[in-house]
Amino acid sequence: MKKIIFVVVMLFATIQVGRAAYILLPMDTDQKDHLKAYGITYWVLDKGVEAWWLLNYRGGSFAFRSNPIFERECKTRGVTYEIIADAQFNLILTEIANPEINMDAMKLEVAPKIAVYTPDFNHKGEKIQPWDDAVTMVLTYAEIPYETIYDEQVLNDELAQYDWLHLHHEDFTGQYGKFYANYHNQPWYRENQKKMEALAAKLGFNKVSQLKLAVVKKIREYVGGGGFMFAMCSATDTYDIALAADGVDICADIYDGDPADPNAQSKLDFGKTFAFKDFKLIKNPLTYEYSTIDNTGPARKVNPKQDYFTLFDFSAKWDPVPTMLTQNHTRTVKGFMGQTTAFKRKYVKSNVLVLGETKPLNEVRYIHGTFGKGFWTFFGGHDPEDYRHFVNDPETDLSLHPNSPGYRLILNNILFPAAKKKKRKT
Repeated sequence: MKKIIFVVVMLFATIQVGRAAYILLPMDTDQKDHLKAYGITYWVLDKGVEAWWLLNYRGGSFAFRSNPIFERECKTRGVTYEIIADAQFNLILTEIANPEINMDAMKLEVAPKIAVYTPDFNHKGEKIQPWDDAVTMVLTYAEIPYETIYDEQVLNDELAQYDWLHLHHEDFTGQYGKFYANYHNQPWYRENQKKMEALAAKLGFNKVSQLKLAVVKKIREYVGGGGFMFAMCSATDTYDIALAADGVDICADIYDGDPADPNAQSKLDFGKTFAFKDFKLIKNPLTYEYSTIDNTGPARKVNPKQDYFTLFDFSAKWDPVPTMLTQNHTRTVKGFMGQTTAFKRKYVKSNVLVLGETKPLNEVRYIHGTFGKGFWTFFGGHDPEDYRHFVNDPETDLSLHPNSPGYRLILNNILFPAAKKKKRKT
């Protein structure tokens, strides 16, 4: 009933607008709050109103039918907007349709239902893991609703209820982030291990690594069936490592009570992974690293003030998917570290689409691919506005970074499932 009332009120409001038929949210440097602009667009979609994503037009602007309700919401959230007449909007669409101009107009139809993979004890007033999540922070700031989901729900096939799934600071290998050397005596580490072992036993697994492998496989089924999966930080490489190590014990006794298979490396199956190939496992259980995929640590010699990665330019009309994922008001994005910071190019499969790279370091930061009917995206690093986030550091105040290019990349992925995607031209 509330939705019907809203539609009636909106139709009446639209009639009152007259010639001013569209609201345009510019996404170039004129925009005061890029992040909340995504939230406005999601909110419009959630009200049952279609929107346009104008790829490469003024930084990837959004547009939708104008009415005073939407205009008031833009003012309330501090989002820059312009009221334009039908004729003006049609001129924009005509300009975008020019085959010699690298732009396209993508229609957004339905607000995607979003799930964030996170432990129950991190969102029910019992936060044990001492770190935050860039995606939940930006979703909250942009006022985009989401639900949380974890191992039990995944194994009960509840992923099918969602259009988009986020994985962040998770270790799918069952080694608890390889934090043992520095943190195994910390109460949060011991409590987390205790809870994870109890959860594995409850769900019928002898080890946490076996539980995580089952979860990884369920997520792969979800993607294969048409889902959208976005991962950051350690949820990127550990996801693929778990797939490659299917049926192989790669955990030392301090993690699961028995030694790792001494021949584990030779038993890895890279044909099962989404993104990575030929990597070597880091077998030392006290080393804060999973494999050779991650380009981080002292060997990554770069001045933090000079740490930037570059987004690739794609043809909006021929390659709308990567074009959507790289929409921004700048092609150069400030780098940031994480438990997994960046991916060494030599370990990235040839069929993986590189969206962003730090060429001098021969590393890639932002990659994308398909599996079955679905899509996945991996984004290296922990927090786009906190260069080196440590355990127990306070979370970033996004009101201080409303125009963050790095956070825009996350939000591109969130709106991606809403698009009516065209088939790639051949």
